[in-house]
Amino acid sequence: MLSYLHAFHAGNYADVQKHAALTLALDMMKAKSSAIACFDTHAGSGRYDLASERARKTGEADGGIQRVWMQRNRLESADWQPMLRVLDGLNQGSGALACYAGSPEWFMRSLRSQDSLTLFELHSSEGEQLASTVSGRSARVCREDGLKGLLKALPPKAPRLLVLMDPSYEIKQDYGAVAQTLEKAWRLCRHGVFLVWYPILTDGHERTLLEAMRGGAVRKVLRNEVRLTHPPARGMVGTGMLVVNPPWQFAERLETMLAEVCTPECLDATMSQDWLVPE
Repeated sequence: MLSYLHAFHAGNYADVQKHAALTLALDMMKAKSSAIACFDTHAGSGRYDLASERARKTGEADGGIQRVWMQRNRLESADWQPMLRVLDGLNQGSGALACYAGSPEWFMRSLRSQDSLTLFELHSSEGEQLASTVSGRSARVCREDGLKGLLKALPPKAPRLLVLMDPSYEIKQDYGAVAQTLEKAWRLCRHGVFLVWYPILTDGHERTLLEAMRGGAVRKVLRNEVRLTHPPARGMVGTGMLVVNPPWQFAERLETMLAEVCTPECLDATMSQDWLVPE
């Protein structure tokens, strides 16, 4: 939806889950030297000022990444370190967390010379900011619908594929569109790793996506969900990630990471993980 601006939500608990999964997948896939073609279907502006008027209007980062940042020295899983290093670098080692990375920044700070990155962003102002953020860096920005653009770009020339799909879902048709696009993309590149984020809502619209995946052709779909211990009466009560073709041991490592922060002292949430669709 073209009215959606992620600056109001940057660094919230959904971003913690989404970017933990993304950085872990990137780190694990880089263990092999062969090139990775990366695609971000809804890239946003790339970076976010957590002290901006938009971010402070909702204060969502206070219950998300800011809590993780305050607990960072207590996190035992080494898989948090790539994410923490990026945040420390963005904030110039100041110790405070004022700048937060959007998904393009996580990608760009992880990729090697042999890898490629294509970023899709349809929103005009977000696209302009994104182009400025990535200027002079190794990324291609496309001002078009990311779901359609992804299908046109597959299969990639590189031997491996990593895709992040995270629309705003402000219109309920997005759930079905994501499921349809994912199945088409999987058929074009069955070995690809696909990360799909979705909100868990009081109205249950996410069931459209989940039921479509259960009944579709795509195999090996991991589901990770984080739910607030004290959810609001309406709106988003949790956050979910589907991971198609997760790297070996990804499931165990992601579960360990998020279990560390899904505590009353940190995100004040609970986590569950299962195979939505087995291999």
